[in-house]
Order: sequence, then structure tokens, then C-alpha cells
Amino acid sequence: MARLTRLLPLVRNTGPEDRNQARVLDAALMAFLDFGIKRTSMVEVARRCGLSLATLYRRFASKSDLIQAVALRQTRDFIDEVDAVLKRQVDADADAEDQIVELFAAFINGLRGNELVHRLLATEPELVLPFLTTRGAPIIELGRDYLAEFVARLQSEGKLPDYDPAPLAEMIARTAVSLALTPQTVMPLGDDQAIRRFARDHVVVSFRVS
Repeated sequence: MARLTRLLPLVRNTGPEDRNQARVLDAALMAFLDFGIKRTSMVEVARRCGLSLATLYRRFASKSDLIQAVALRQTRDFIDEVDAVLKRQVDADADAEDQIVELFAAFINGLRGNELVHRLLATEPELVLPFLTTRGAPIIELGRDYLAEFVARLQSEGKLPDYDPAPLAEMIARTAVSLALTPQTVMPLGDDQAIRRFARDHVVVSFRVS
């Protein structure tokens, strides 16, 4: 099994926030969606969450710290939602093919539905693109480790053969990031049924399902 890095446990072990911190992060996220990151000031976030500027700075020493906290929560929420979709859509004893299809669909839908990523790519690409390209190693690592953990679980249940899941997991993580950056594609991913058909035809085979 691939060695898990610190990032996946770190993301999973954050939160839930206390009510006051959640209120700040909610306010910051809405301000980022309304104005973008560059145009959002700490004054605006403080106004939206009903705190004094001094109190906000006691919680987050800088705007960069606040941005990082929002990004961390967005990542945790994404992982939690993928986990929740898998639990809703497939039984614990479902075969590997069905679980892989639902995982792929959850990943694609999660990326397609992320308002903040799409907002920033459209209006402030210079801010977000480095974190998805030249400085994107943490994102790739996080996706790789999540997928490697998924494969290792199926292997432990005897549903997949024994192999190192890390290369496959990284390939799929990189594909997911590419689809987020460039959603225009000839791949038929326009709806849930198309996504699942694509996964059965082209993704499942990569996992060496027998």
C-alpha cells in the first residue's frame, strides 16, 4: 500500500469549527464568491460575520491565514461529500466496479459543482492556477492518497488484485485536476448517466478489475 502523507489525515482531522469560527469562514467564503479574493478585505469579512476587526485579527492574524482556513475547509468538505456519496450510492458489499464508478462520478460532480474554484478560475486565474499547476503538488498528493486508500481497501476485501495503487491513483488525480482546469472536453461528461457510462467503459479497466 502506498505510504500516506500528512495531508490527508490533516484534512480529515480538521473541524468541525466552533460556531464563531464557522461564522467567519462562511462570511469569508461568501465574500470571495461575491468579490473574489483580491477585492475581499478583512474589513468586509468582519462586517459580514458581525465581529469587530480586532476580534477577527485575533482569530486570523492575516488575510493569508483566513484564505488558508477557507481552502482547508473546502477540501475537507469535498472529501466528506465524496465519502458520503459512496455510502449513499453503494452498499458495503458492492463489487469493485460499482464502487469505482460511483467514486469517479462523485469526484467529477464535486469538481464541477465547486463554486469557489470556478469563480476564481474565471476571474482571478493568476491566484488559483499556480496552486493547481506549478505549485499543485499538495492537491495531487491529496487526491492520490485518497484514491490509493480507496484501492487498498478494495484489495484488502479481495475485490482487486494486489498491486501498488500509487501510480494509478496519481494518474486519476492528475486527470481530475485537468478536468477542473479545462472542463471543455470530448469526453461525454455532461450528466450523471454519461459520467457513469464513461467510467465503466474507460476508468474501471485501469483498476485491473477481474
